[in-house]
Amino acid sequence: MLKIAHRGAKAYEPENTLQAFQKALDLNSDGIELDVHLSSDESIIVIHDETIDRTTDGKGLVNDFTLAELKSFLIDGKYQIPTLNEVFDLVDKKGLINIELKGLSTASKVVALIEKYISEKNWNYNQFIISSFDWNMLEETSNLNPNIPIGVLTEENIDTALAFAEKINAKAIHPDFNLLNKENVRQIQEKGFLVLPWTVNSEKDIQKVKSYNVNGIISDNPDKI
Repeated sequence: MLKIAHRGAKAYEPENTLQAFQKALDLNSDGIELDVHLSSDESIIVIHDETIDRTTDGKGLVNDFTLAELKSFLIDGKYQIPTLNEVFDLVDKKGLINIELKGLSTASKVVALIEKYISEKNWNYNQFIISSFDWNMLEETSNLNPNIPIGVLTEENIDTALAFAEKINAKAIHPDFNLLNKENVRQIQEKGFLVLPWTVNSEKDIQKVKSYNVNGIISDNPDKI
């Protein structure tokens, strides 16, 4: 059962920082999950929200700032917002990287970066999975490079997500864990998809979801899985 650290080991270090991703590796996570937007000069920025307001000492939309400007804002007074390149270099093939496309126009940039690391740095497609609630971006990803594994995020309807996953030949369904039970997990797996629920944090919920025999769990505290 894969242990995937949500936004890094978010329970222990500030989310989506290199420190959080390093902590995830230190806790022997099998992978990390992160979110991406684009800066105004089209660098791929690892941050969850559309704005920098919640997580940094700055204010404004991520895509209104250049990379250099974004690097000047601090998380918890000491950490910089990372780029996706920096996270790839930190992880360095030591685990799966689940990239959630948040910002507009991120699909083509992320696909190009993955292709670069595969062609130039000897990475493999199975070291990545691209997910999103914006299924148009998943379809775009699939059209750009069908070799990149895709996870269909849903917080509403498993059946709709399954139908879409079949349409684009996805690898996984990433459901809100509250949508799952033993029966529908088995049905999803019988159709050939991995089941990677999010965000499962309490001991009680982790044990419940593990009993469904899911393929992996996305959690703020991966060491509890």
